[in-house]
Amino acid sequence: MKLLIDMNLSPQWVDIFASSGIEAVHWSAIGDTDSPDSEIMEYAQKHDYTVFTHDLDFGSILAITSSGKPSVIQLRMGVVIPDNIAHIAVSALKNLSDDIDKGALITIDQRKTRVSLLPLR
Repeated sequence: MKLLIDMNLSPQWVDIFASSGIEAVHWSAIGDTDSPDSEIMEYAQKHDYTVFTHDLDFGSILAITSSGKPSVIQLRMGVVIPDNIAHIAVSALKNLSDDIDKGALITIDQRKTRVSLLPLR
C-alpha cells in the first residue's frame, strides 16, 4: 500500500506511516500545492497510490466517476492532529489493506470505520 497524503493533512503523517511500515508521500513533495482534487486523484490512479484525506470531495469524485481506483481514506474527525489519532488510522489501514488493494472508500472516525467497495453505486 502506498499513501498519497492530501494537502489538508500535515506532512507529519509521512513519518508516522513510515514508522509503521507504510509507504507515504505528502502531495506538497510531488505536486503543486494549489492543484485541484481531480489532479491529485489522477496522479494517485496513475501511480497506484491510495489518497489519504480529510476532504469529502474525493469521495464525491469517486461517486461521480464510478471509478474503481484509487482507493480513498477519509478522516472524519474534528481534530486530525497526527499524534492524537495515528493509532486509529494505522490500525484501520492495516486491518483493511485487502479492501484498499481492491479499491475502496474508507471513512475513519473515532468510533467506527466504514468501508464502501468501489465502484460506488
